[in-house]
Amino acid sequence: MSSIQECGDFSQFQEELKRMRALDDKIIYALNTSLPTESFKGQINPETQCRDLHRQLAAGYSYRQDTIKKCIQSCADNVKALKDKREQNRDDVKLNKEFKSEQRKLRLLQTELSVEDIIRERTQKTFRERCRMFVNVDTL
Repeated sequence: MSSIQECGDFSQFQEELKRMRALDDKIIYALNTSLPTESFKGQINPETQCRDLHRQLAAGYSYRQDTIKKCIQSCADNVKALKDKREQNRDDVKLNKEFKSEQRKLRLLQTELSVEDIIRERTQKTFRERCRMFVNVDTL
């Protein structure tokens, strides 16, 4: 699993999230290659394949959500600190610009949490449809 080193550059952060979402983006392909067709049912254990895929998905969700929340907290702390500095020096154009930029980044990070929810929901729907024949997906 990839790791996001820092939250400072939002574009880089977003690119890393995109790479970490690869399994979700390719869920249908992953299911097609993991689950056996009728002719290969004896060679592959679909229950094991579904459980393994579910573990990979859950680990990715957890890591990405924790990372996004960590970055949101860090950015929120920066916004607060910049706001306090700005209160002391209202005429500092550079400080005002930095404050607004950090606020914008905070909103973008918060949006990424919503994106994560949408991705999770879409992937889980596909996973349930394909793996429900092999495992009780409600207990995973």
